[in-house]
Amino acid sequence: MTHSHVTAVEDDEPELLRDQFRQLLRYRAIITAGIGLGLLGGVWFGMSNADTYVATSQVVLRAPVNDPFNPSISQDKTLNMGSERQTALSSSVAEQAAKKLGWTGTIGRLQKDLQVTNPPQSQVLQFTYTADTPQAAADRANAVTRAYLELRQKQWTDLRSTMLAGQQRQLDEVAKKHDQKTKELDRMPDGAARDAEYGVKTNLLNRINELDARISQLKSLDMSPGTVIRVATAPGYSDGPGLPMSLGLGALVGVALGLLAAWVRLVFDPAPRSAGDVARAVRAPVLGTLPRGATDVLLADDHTDPRAAEEYRSVAFRLAYDQRFADRRRLLVVAPRGCNLAAVAVASHLAASFAETGKDVLLIEADLRDPTLKGRLRAHAATAPRWSNPVENADAEENGWPTGRQLSVDAGESGSFGLVPGERVRNVARALTGPRVTRLIAEADSPNATVVVLAPPVLNYADALALVDRVDGVLIVCDPRAVHRTDLQRIRELIAGAGGTVLGAVVHTAGRRRRRAAGKQARRGPGGGRRHTPPPAPDEFAAEPEQILLGDGSDTVALRALRADELRGGDVHAGDR
Repeated sequence: MTHSHVTAVEDDEPELLRDQFRQLLRYRAIITAGIGLGLLGGVWFGMSNADTYVATSQVVLRAPVNDPFNPSISQDKTLNMGSERQTALSSSVAEQAAKKLGWTGTIGRLQKDLQVTNPPQSQVLQFTYTADTPQAAADRANAVTRAYLELRQKQWTDLRSTMLAGQQRQLDEVAKKHDQKTKELDRMPDGAARDAEYGVKTNLLNRINELDARISQLKSLDMSPGTVIRVATAPGYSDGPGLPMSLGLGALVGVALGLLAAWVRLVFDPAPRSAGDVARAVRAPVLGTLPRGATDVLLADDHTDPRAAEEYRSVAFRLAYDQRFADRRRLLVVAPRGCNLAAVAVASHLAASFAETGKDVLLIEADLRDPTLKGRLRAHAATAPRWSNPVENADAEENGWPTGRQLSVDAGESGSFGLVPGERVRNVARALTGPRVTRLIAEADSPNATVVVLAPPVLNYADALALVDRVDGVLIVCDPRAVHRTDLQRIRELIAGAGGTVLGAVVHTAGRRRRRAAGKQARRGPGGGRRHTPPPAPDEFAAEPEQILLGDGSDTVALRALRADELRGGDVHAGDR
């Protein structure tokens, strides 16, 4: 039960966030399903990685140089580690490793479990292989490492051989020219021409020396592509996180997944998520939030939970201090759509609460399609009200309701209040808009009087709209889980368009009896066939009230004309014959 007076004023951002988080907890089934999926995923991940072993080897790369101790040579500028990593992952390396291992599968399957990484700011390649057994992981990691080094060494060696062959061809050509020039000089006489040819010979000799130096330099290169600094060994434990950690991670992921799914469900949920949503939809305060099952009975004395009676009293006090209602004290109680049992319970409880404060309360059941209060309240005959005197009763036969009967309801410790029960009539619209109903509602103009009018659901029938302009305010009774925000907004627009004012709303949660009754009525439809309310509890029945006779009634027996629809509906009592 909530005693806070919820208004339609926009809350601050932290309060909205707290309210949204509380609303997420409404979808416990979705969150639980998310956690369950996360745990199942954790179990699968833990079991699938239980027999997974990882072996690692590392290689420091180097480029061929003449003097490895020369500080002017920068290895990081000579080697491109990105290209080296791609070479290590190439199919050429995988084919060489497959030959070493005697691999019978496909090359792609061997490459699938291989990872090659390069730690930042280093010339190190790290080979990581994942396998089902420790020894297989170590053997394959070492095989790939050796295959890579051999491939790189072969590439460097082939490149040096190609360069040596080219340099040697150039040397042979230059040496041949040098020998020819030497023979020519030997045959030439001394003079300027011989001196010029001698200069050409000298240039050829210098070129020969240069090519010899290059060839010697290439032959002296160290062609080792790198050094293995870590040999892969068989791991002694599985690489998987283990079943406990997998379950923990799965639970965390499941919580996140469940909250995300609940948030998506919350965003697209058409029902009001909280009392604040109801208040914003009707643009009026939520005067009370009833505990579960508070609408199952019609009088506070019948409740086993004292919180329900206190909440009804608090709603009545809040209405009494509302200036829009306190002036003339005429209240219309309606439900949005579907089952009207909750509105019936709220109307009867409010009538008892007003009677408890010393008011002369009259409860009018304006539900002429499915009247139920006459047989469910502890009612007995009462004196006829002013509106039922014979002079004003000329149109009773035409409209059919009200018939001039007023009952008195015993509300226990709260006192008593008057009841004008509803009856089925031929023309509901004519009965509700007739002058007799106007004079009946005007009973609240008397000092210390209060009139509570109960009407059918607004979105099922237009009966409530016919009464809006004759009351001081409307109280909407709704179950947030059974109504849409658009329904509440439409009700507010209809009431405002009919010239009425929404004083507030009462939020409730249907008990099991109400849910069963609502389900039966939903299957029948709002207007399909004759509706029967569920049988009330034994303590809700009372003796059939006696008929109030117009006039003094001491020695006169009046005959009453019976209508065919009353006979079909069974709405004929012993006092009516």
